[in-house]
Amino acid sequence: MMIPPIGGLGAEVSGAHAPGLAQGAEAGTAATEAPTAATGAGEGGGFGSALTEAVSSLEQTQDSASGAAQALATGTVSDPESAVVTVENAQLAMELAGQIRTKATEATQAIFNTQV
Repeated sequence: MMIPPIGGLGAEVSGAHAPGLAQGAEAGTAATEAPTAATGAGEGGGFGSALTEAVSSLEQTQDSASGAAQALATGTVSDPESAVVTVENAQLAMELAGQIRTKATEATQAIFNTQV
């Protein structure tokens, strides 16, 4: 399973939309809604839906980068710079996802090791 980009860092190979602007705003909104939903004050699905959305976004970025890399390798891409930027954004998104996973794991371990 491929893990999707967090924060919408992916860009179209054609360069039709600016990477991280439209999708990044949506991801920021989901991130701010998660704490209220977790406490029961929010409307949506809470943390679980925000996490699912982030993973889906990371997967879309990885798929986009894969297509851009393939187009770059075959020479069918019209804008090589855009393809390289797409691949770099996917790499950064994956690194961010790994760092978030590590921090979440450390926080969970700290909670379980806390003595009451």
